[in-house]
Amino acid sequence: MKKFMAVMAMVAIVAFAAPALAATNPFMDVPQGHWAYDAVGLLASRGIVSGYPDGSFKGPQPATRYEVASIVARALVAIDADKASKQDLELLKKLVMEFKDELDALGVKVDKLDKRVAVLEDGIGGWKIRGNFRFDAKFSSDTDNGNYNYNENGLKNDFEKERFRLFLTKTIDENTYFYAQYRTGASASGAPAGRDGRGDLQNMRWSHLFVNTKLPYDINFRVGRFAVDFEGDYGLYDDWDAIFGDYRIDGFQLSKNWGNFKATAVIGRNGAFDVADGTIANVRGNAMNYALDLSYKAERWFLGGTGYWWKYDGIVDGLDADINTYAVYAGFNFTPAIGLKGIYYWQDADGFYGDTDGKAWKAILDVKQDALKFTSLWVEYSQQDNDFLGALNDRYSLGDNADFAGRNIAVADPAGRTKWWFVKAAQKWNAKWSSFIRYAHADFDTAGLDDATEWGVGIGYQYTPAIYFELAYDQVDHGDSALLNLGGERGKDHVVRFRTNVNF
Repeated sequence: MKKFMAVMAMVAIVAFAAPALAATNPFMDVPQGHWAYDAVGLLASRGIVSGYPDGSFKGPQPATRYEVASIVARALVAIDADKASKQDLELLKKLVMEFKDELDALGVKVDKLDKRVAVLEDGIGGWKIRGNFRFDAKFSSDTDNGNYNYNENGLKNDFEKERFRLFLTKTIDENTYFYAQYRTGASASGAPAGRDGRGDLQNMRWSHLFVNTKLPYDINFRVGRFAVDFEGDYGLYDDWDAIFGDYRIDGFQLSKNWGNFKATAVIGRNGAFDVADGTIANVRGNAMNYALDLSYKAERWFLGGTGYWWKYDGIVDGLDADINTYAVYAGFNFTPAIGLKGIYYWQDADGFYGDTDGKAWKAILDVKQDALKFTSLWVEYSQQDNDFLGALNDRYSLGDNADFAGRNIAVADPAGRTKWWFVKAAQKWNAKWSSFIRYAHADFDTAGLDDATEWGVGIGYQYTPAIYFELAYDQVDHGDSALLNLGGERGKDHVVRFRTNVNF
């Protein structure tokens, strides 16, 4: 966009929020009488635009995304929340999220900006309640044995209150806030299989409940029940879940930034994470949980490492088990829209399958729609040892209790290795319409166990900013031979899903 146009959004935000002053324009190439003379002068007086070293503004030339991101960051500091309208604040929030990558590259942390906007919008001590409601109508068919894995309890067709979540936040002061998340419905509500989201809802949970504040030396401190998801934090999965992690614990988290370097430490218990292998029914809540993540993020690349240490109390089927899992990850952006990234795990586990040292890794080519114009593209290749503990093998599924290509890992040879391909192309046609195509393939490296494939398509319609409709089809083919004597799956499973999603 032209630079004059880029600054006009900021003018709309700060013009009425700024104190009255004479808008003297300091730039030699913006003549008095120009339609933008006062607007540019106002922003210069507030320190939001600074021009070039030669004293020019160069308004007619296109503004780079980094220049606009810089304007957004300065506007956030300058705005007076008492005088800005709700519409102005909403515009600022949208700009913050639009230029998230550029703000990160400039060393301006978006989470801090977003928190600052929340303070401006609600005022110190303000309460805020948001929510998400998702309703799925699913129509399944199974051509082989009628198991209907897309719907729990062997149901052919199913209407589910898939998700109801409330997000409750309270801004305590500029550095401190409280967060809670309430869940019910079929997705992660704690209900037994076959009862999730159907009829009158009985099961519910407060899945997150924590306070976040700032300690001396700019140390970020969190206490309560919260999520640990370093793969998600660094954009290392797209569709449904991480290889490892993405769980909740009760405990403490401390993090600190030194410029581009960040360190995060976690100490907790009661992890909502099950590493059952078929003989150990449930291990959650029986271990001390420690994690340490170290990362460095530059303008075009990032790298880091994570360690997880789970120390069990010796009451899991009489086993005194320890699971230590380590990861290294990295990524490089060839352009802002094309990146290559990946993660490698190795594990030292005592007490499960004897002593194991499972490994898992994946490499990802991530191409945004800005590069290809008509579609985005996510291409992922992954390998994991079948005895790698804690891997979420439904991670390439359509999601929300759907069938998935990795289901037969449960009966695969523990000494073998599963190889995956996952490809997803997503298209945003305009502000209303979107679509996607997805494909997953699993090779279990086990005699007598066929490969599994999955593919799906979907189309979405954003009816209003709050209401979204989606129609999707998904099919999983587990092959003809699946070690049925061990509980494996075979044959094809299909589903047509109509989803209604409401944010409020």
